[in-house]
Amino acid sequence: MTGPQPAGAVCSRKGCRNTATTLLLWNNPKIHTPERRKTWLACDEHAAWLQDYLQERSLWKETLPMTPEGPA
Repeated sequence: MTGPQPAGAVCSRKGCRNTATTLLLWNNPKIHTPERRKTWLACDEHAAWLQDYLQERSLWKETLPMTPEGPA
């Protein structure tokens, strides 16, 4: 981890309670407008897994690092 993260920023992977370091933006085109972005948070350990999960379902849009102030 690269410094303090926003309070309460916990990884979205089921059962994980690690501090999130990555922001994954996604959208389900079947139910969301094209500009809408949903957010998952990920720790270093689960960022690649969550991104792959979203990409396999054609939901992934962008992956961004977290900053101490929140999303980059």
